[in-house]
Amino acid sequence: MSTVLETEEHQALRAAVAALGKRYGRDYMTSVVRDGAHPSELWAEAAKLGYLGVNLPEEYGGGGSGMAELSIVLEELGAAGSPLLMMVVSPAICGTVIARFGTDAQKRQWLPGLADGSLTMAFGITEPDAGSNSHRITTTARRDGSGADADWLLTGRKVFVSGVDIADATLVVGRTEDARTGKLKACLFIVPRDAPGFGRSQIDMELQAPEKQFELVLDDVRLPADALVGGGTSRSSEAESGGEDAGLLQLFAGLNPERIMTAAFGIGMGRYALARAVEYAKTRQVWKEPIGSHQAIAHPLAQAHIELELARLMMQKAARLYDDGDDIGAGEAANMAKYAAGEACVKAVDQAVHTLGGNGLTREYGLASLITAARVARIAPVSREMILNYVSHQSLGLPKSY
Repeated sequence: MSTVLETEEHQALRAAVAALGKRYGRDYMTSVVRDGAHPSELWAEAAKLGYLGVNLPEEYGGGGSGMAELSIVLEELGAAGSPLLMMVVSPAICGTVIARFGTDAQKRQWLPGLADGSLTMAFGITEPDAGSNSHRITTTARRDGSGADADWLLTGRKVFVSGVDIADATLVVGRTEDARTGKLKACLFIVPRDAPGFGRSQIDMELQAPEKQFELVLDDVRLPADALVGGGTSRSSEAESGGEDAGLLQLFAGLNPERIMTAAFGIGMGRYALARAVEYAKTRQVWKEPIGSHQAIAHPLAQAHIELELARLMMQKAARLYDDGDDIGAGEAANMAKYAAGEACVKAVDQAVHTLGGNGLTREYGLASLITAARVARIAPVSREMILNYVSHQSLGLPKSY
């Protein structure tokens, strides 16, 4: 594995997280899924070691680093066979949005817990009838009364929301009417799990993962005025106009880390599958030599390794741009990284299963379940087709087809 682009601190972090992941590994995650449980032990230990909040501000108990470090943590846990999908949601999306745009009170309430793992937050954006078109989001918020202290009433539906059953709150993307123009604009609300009218139902998934998926129904969920991210009297320098006016900026500030972390998730999974295949190809002997000596086996594995390394380079670029404050540059790189990692992950898993032949479909070797899991990096949080749309429009300047 190339490390020339990483500092000594990054290399040390990789080694430390890899050691943690190895103590748990694929067998641990498989047993958690089989028991219908959550990887609480791994989550707690990763939190205790400071890995979960490595990207959050030091003044709130975080590590004071950035997405470069957080993506290393998820990648290495994934490469050990024990990725923590909620890292994509809780510290990366929600933690980042609150750290950058939350009021002082919101930061004090949530960031220390997100950093030490004692609090978890889910993220709700996708809707049944909107899909990848965020402009069709129909979850709406309206004031119940007048004045800055008036409550909000939130109504709508969300689907494919990860980890709502274990989350203390969900960061929900909605829309509210602009008082000046009358048009609907994006806004983000922190919705506690026990809020009246906040209902959830688990979606029956073929995907075998400890993180469950949910559909949410928000039926006039009453929220205090300060549930709006950045909506209080303390305003971020990045969002001088306050919570309602900053919703779109907040949203995209959270989506770039989501894409970077999804890339890390895919790269880690691909590395795990590739490592198992290489180990098998070195020792499996059918004729005179191990099967890995045959180019029909060796070359596809080498190609998978190359594609995973290329995806990591783009992920590192995206993380660097984001941590440097270049949101626009990070947007392009994060989308490209997510695309490259999703493709590389699927190909690596497919080739790993194929290398093992029939053994690749047995529970003993633990690769077959990754066939479905690998598709997550292609589909979520945005499809590869939408990323190609983004690149063709934003990077190449081609006209839109929709």
